[in-house]
Amino acid sequence: MTATDRPLDVVILAAGQGTRMKSSLPKVLHPVAGRPMVAWAVKTAQELGARQVVVVTGHGAAQVEAALAGSGVLFARQQQQLGTGHAFLCGLDAATDHTSADVLVLYGDTPLLRVETLRDLLDDHRRRGSAFTVLTGELPDATGYGRIIRDAAGNVERIVEQKDASPLERTVREFNSGVYLMDARASELAHRITNHNASGEYYLTDLLALYRAEGDEVHAFRLADPAEVMGANDRSGLAEAEGIIRQRITGMHMRAGVTIHMPETVYIEDTVTLGRDVTLEPGVILRGQTTLADDVVVGAYSVITDSVLEAGAVVKAHSVLDGAHVGTGSDVGPFARLRPGTVLGSGVHIGNFVETKNAQLAPGVKAGHLAYLGDVTVGEETNVGAGTIVANYDGVNKHRTTVGAGVFIGSNSTLIAPRTVGDAAFIAAGSAVHDDVPEGAMAVARGKQRTIEGWSRRYWSGLREQVSAKLPWLAGWLGRQGG
Repeated sequence: MTATDRPLDVVILAAGQGTRMKSSLPKVLHPVAGRPMVAWAVKTAQELGARQVVVVTGHGAAQVEAALAGSGVLFARQQQQLGTGHAFLCGLDAATDHTSADVLVLYGDTPLLRVETLRDLLDDHRRRGSAFTVLTGELPDATGYGRIIRDAAGNVERIVEQKDASPLERTVREFNSGVYLMDARASELAHRITNHNASGEYYLTDLLALYRAEGDEVHAFRLADPAEVMGANDRSGLAEAEGIIRQRITGMHMRAGVTIHMPETVYIEDTVTLGRDVTLEPGVILRGQTTLADDVVVGAYSVITDSVLEAGAVVKAHSVLDGAHVGTGSDVGPFARLRPGTVLGSGVHIGNFVETKNAQLAPGVKAGHLAYLGDVTVGEETNVGAGTIVANYDGVNKHRTTVGAGVFIGSNSTLIAPRTVGDAAFIAAGSAVHDDVPEGAMAVARGKQRTIEGWSRRYWSGLREQVSAKLPWLAGWLGRQGG
């Protein structure tokens, strides 16, 4: 088997508590750009082509394992926190047939590490025939990091921790990222790690010396951008990491032909797909499995989650879409809310302060303002007047209403489900429709108007008497005001 043919197994260390987060949520589950930190590591490992991905859990193990359920990873629990070397062994013991594979160590709290960087690391490791490669970086001041000490030939001789470094060693700018790539002897050698140190822990860095004792050279692969291995240890670090990922995502979309006004204000998760000539105005948030086709425009401060917008659709400012499908050339908003199960055909108009839920609107439907359309099917070219409500809930169950094509629903009407309104029907404004409306019929369902002459004068006269009796001070004040 050649080096390039060897499988790759990845062990992700995610057992730490992360006390600086000051949270009941395990550190590695804190989200960055919509994805838990540990899930970024899993995604990167899988994109790298890993045969097996083992996540080592400890603090909050059940929560971490639940969050990653269905992601195709294996789990290993570190029951006792005995150091990184011990955690690594737990991961290796959970893998199957790892004796033929290269092994890569990643961490559950470093979401910025790119798959491209790891691919270059893997290529370099295999091209040089390395047994052990450490990913390093260089900083003007590497205080806090373990330093990389090289021998005369330029190979890595050892890693010295900050607290153990001499004054000269502390001037070294090359630091240890903690990411290691090893050959198939990793398990055998890791079992030789001891805890004969002041902390009584098993250190993963001791593997380097064990490989060298076998006569192997240890190589380093240096990061172009040290920020990739930046860990998020507190809420400030989370915000910094998220800012970097957001810049990466918006930059990628802009290079692909998306216009983003004020990209520093726009939030796009990496699961979102955007077509060419999409325009995003300031403050837009795109989440989950959202797809925007070519020429879609999303207005300022709109939030779209798990939705599909077909070509040329327009979402105006301050609209919220969740689990919706918007047809070609349709427009939504401003201040509209499309809830799960909403499907708009082509050329549909949903105006301001219109809410839909589990609603299917055929091409050409118009609901301009102030309406609630829940559990309803509406036929082509129907007009829904302002203030229309589909009363779909009887207090126990939801009921469905069907409205035909070419229907006119007058303003301030209520359709009391379950109802069927036939094609080309007409519903007079202010009607409370409690019976089906046949095709081509007009429904008028409102009380007959009564006009009572002189009512206002008698009403206000009576009111003044009540005020004088109960609130004389107010009556006096009204009198002084000429009321």
